[in-house]
Amino acid sequence: MAVYALTGFSLVSLLSFGYLSWDWMKPSLVADVATDPMEKSLPPTFTRPPHIIFILTDDQGYHDIGYHGSDIQTPTLDRLAAEGVKLENYYIQPICTPSRSQLITGRYQIHTGLQHSIIRPRQPNCLPLDQVTLPQKLQEAGYSTHMVGKWHLGFYKKECLPTRRGFDTFLGSLTGNVDYYTYDNCDGPGVCGYDLHEGEDVAWDQSGKYSTFLYTQRVSKILASHSPKEPIFIYVAFQAVHTPLQSPKEYIYRYRSMGNVARRKYAAMVTCMDEAVKNITWALKKYGYYDNSVIVFSTDNGGQTFSGGSNWPLRGRKGTYWEGGVRGIGFVHSPLIKRKRRTSWALVHITDWYPTLVSLARGNLSTVQGLDGYDVWPAISEGKESPRTEILHNIDPLYNHAKYGSLEDGFGIWNTAVQASIRVGEWKLLTGDPGYSDWIPPQTLTNFPGSWWNLERLTDGLRKSVWLFNITADPYERYDLSEQRPDVVRTLLMRLVHYNRTAIPVRYPAENPRAHPDFNGGAWGPWASEDDGEEWEGGREPLKSRNKKKKKCKICKLRSFFRKLNTRLMSNRI
Repeated sequence: MAVYALTGFSLVSLLSFGYLSWDWMKPSLVADVATDPMEKSLPPTFTRPPHIIFILTDDQGYHDIGYHGSDIQTPTLDRLAAEGVKLENYYIQPICTPSRSQLITGRYQIHTGLQHSIIRPRQPNCLPLDQVTLPQKLQEAGYSTHMVGKWHLGFYKKECLPTRRGFDTFLGSLTGNVDYYTYDNCDGPGVCGYDLHEGEDVAWDQSGKYSTFLYTQRVSKILASHSPKEPIFIYVAFQAVHTPLQSPKEYIYRYRSMGNVARRKYAAMVTCMDEAVKNITWALKKYGYYDNSVIVFSTDNGGQTFSGGSNWPLRGRKGTYWEGGVRGIGFVHSPLIKRKRRTSWALVHITDWYPTLVSLARGNLSTVQGLDGYDVWPAISEGKESPRTEILHNIDPLYNHAKYGSLEDGFGIWNTAVQASIRVGEWKLLTGDPGYSDWIPPQTLTNFPGSWWNLERLTDGLRKSVWLFNITADPYERYDLSEQRPDVVRTLLMRLVHYNRTAIPVRYPAENPRAHPDFNGGAWGPWASEDDGEEWEGGREPLKSRNKKKKKCKICKLRSFFRKLNTRLMSNRI
């Protein structure tokens, strides 16, 4: 039996804070309001395709919303969720690119070749061009489609850009993280560039504007210039609350009593984002869209606990297959929902939004083969059972194999050294190395580095490669049942074998020197032509920029310093 050691907190102290007293079956601290009887007798009907606003936040932890008991203020999100349907059995992926790719394609990572890591800035890689995307299907249904925010699905060719993948307009960044004001991004020492784009052009003139504000203003402008009589889809992929931890000072001041500096900045970013959602909702009402709109809110992965986020009381963090990495915050707010003001325990996965939204838009799904998602609108709107009964969290053959895994441990049918995870019904199986496995309470009490280690840590069972949990009865993953229920382990391993037979090869090419921003006028952007393959050889000196509006990347001023330092280190053979 595993032994747990508590560092920094006692169980008594945790109970005194109310952390362990939270009733999992009723996680909302905002009481669900009884549905008005008139709403039941007179359900709203779709007289025309609804306007769809999909809001995706970046690295927001499961605990970091008011109705999950957070100390962070999110009044707008709390109200929208309370008036709509909270999704408390909702799953996403543990890192950025996988969640975004599954949202846009409705397919598991193993079916797009993106099952390993993220798409990095210098890789000749992007969302496979043969995939018909969600916005493309909505365009077919007569929608105007717009994207604002973070793309992170590759850009090495122009064909990979959002405006070539179904969006009429795009304002945002192409890479994984940028400075919130300068939009600079460094992919290692000396490899720095500007990353804010308007359509397919570099948006040099927008530098200096805080991204959460900039993106919200753009959404409002789109709504003001469009007719509410025509259906519109807006995908708002906030950069918030991914690092770097940057927020306008007035939001940080609200949390001045928080001892932990990272948590304080992070909280400020979350509240700023909450107010941005308030402004978007206000614009929907002002310009006549709201009554025929569907607002979907989702996080992209678990919170990064070392950067202020909290997934408490779940186990793990961003980048892991524990619940803290893959159970997301999600809700739907819409006047068109038949049964509002409730919490849904229907099993929902991020791939489900593709068929759900296309169906709402009265689009044609018959031409799209191989979707892994399901239409879950009846489950959300009417409270019916979810058509989904299982989720493949992932199979990653390239991730570091677990030292103690073997084919023998997998009954001769599965190598348990391979990182994989699946949920079937109430059971969840993990193999290989699932990632960082501790339970970390919110980091709000102290201001020194050691505060990050106020956690409950697993001190035994580290030589494992198979875990099994009844996730319905044990959502915190405290009781491994793999030894007690080998029959269930074997059944779920067979499901992994089934899925693995359908997987396509991993797309994870080597980084290409041609992608360096110095070759592209100082900005991140497409660098390969249509005729270029994924493997490019050769080199050339950086081209001089012909763009008169070019601004030098502020972070890039460190380039010469790192180059000189590297030369000195090499000369000293250190």
